[in-house]
Amino acid sequence: MGRRVVISGLGALTPVGQNPEASFRNLLDGRSGIRRLQLPFIDKLDVRIGAQIPDYDPAAHFSKIKLSGIERFSQFALIAAAQAVADAGLEIAEHEQARAGVFMGTGLGGAGTMEEGYEQVFLRDDPRIKPLSVLLSMNNAAASHLSLAYKLQGANVTYSTACASSAIAIGEAYRQIKHGYADVMLAGGSEALLTFGAMKAWEALRTLATEDPADPAASCKPFAKDRNGLVLGEGAAVLVLEDAERALARGASIYAEIVGYDCSSDASHITKPDSAGQTRAMRSALRDAGLQPADIGYINAHGTATQAGDIEETRAIKAVFGEHAARLPVSSTKSMHGHLMGATGAVEFMVAVLALHHQAIPPTINLHSPDPECDLDYVANQGRRNVPLQAVMSNSFAFGGTNAVLIARKFVP
Repeated sequence: MGRRVVISGLGALTPVGQNPEASFRNLLDGRSGIRRLQLPFIDKLDVRIGAQIPDYDPAAHFSKIKLSGIERFSQFALIAAAQAVADAGLEIAEHEQARAGVFMGTGLGGAGTMEEGYEQVFLRDDPRIKPLSVLLSMNNAAASHLSLAYKLQGANVTYSTACASSAIAIGEAYRQIKHGYADVMLAGGSEALLTFGAMKAWEALRTLATEDPADPAASCKPFAKDRNGLVLGEGAAVLVLEDAERALARGASIYAEIVGYDCSSDASHITKPDSAGQTRAMRSALRDAGLQPADIGYINAHGTATQAGDIEETRAIKAVFGEHAARLPVSSTKSMHGHLMGATGAVEFMVAVLALHHQAIPPTINLHSPDPECDLDYVANQGRRNVPLQAVMSNSFAFGGTNAVLIARKFVP
């Protein structure tokens, strides 16, 4: 069976909050972090909405010298990790360092540094780019900074599987502990892709939502009849995963136990989602958890507000949960924090864990005209409190066909 794996610390920096509790509280209250973007190149964009970290000042967290070597997505990861480590009261003795590691997910890594370098070389004809450009922009920079900061000498791995990146990072970190390769892991994801080049690329793909004429915050409408695309966001979430015996021995507070994880590939299309692949991932995660479909009390859906994606996920949930699907609350918090790409799986799993912890379910906002083909209980527009939850699921389905599913349940020693 393997060892039990618990979550003893949470950290996050999201468009709806500067820490996990603030983020969850705002999500539960239906407060959106989607707004008009405050960017120097905004006039060059066709889509001018997004989910930025509000009032983010890197100088409040890092010295000028430190900032010269840490890209924005790595900054987010370090801030989230510091919160998670403090929350867990985690201390790793020197003799434990080789059995402590870090698994992180990201989609574009240091996109801002890469774009700055291209602009300097190709547009300004100036070859004198930042000497640390490679180290700033590499996808594994965030994980490496966490390893350095906390002397984690165990496995240090970065996953880049688009929208499923950080869900897989958490799942594989769970397996690392479960099967005895590590005792403690920092796991999560970080993304900072609100750059000119990334935004233009997403515009070209024609998957971004258009701005709601009445209210920018209402632009992302998962499962609604009038949905028209996703909204890009930025942020990070990091979880402390720990062997249950170790956590109990040191008197740690435990949010939940990770009991199920698996991933699958659609192997059918590079962008079009496939409910069959999603079904395989959910069923396999349930088998790993040793749970029945009726044991799950809430799903944090992938729910990006694309036409095909929301319908396929609805079909997959029905296929897996059968009659229970009609009673099962499902919500897409992307309606409020946007799509954080490589970080979104970690943020949404954190939200699911906090839903379990607080016995409360955040809503899918902007759901006023449901799509007839999306006919589940999507917790429309208003969160629910005092909901008896024993186990929760979080879905992450990515371009490229990668599907990752995580399951957590209440921890009983």
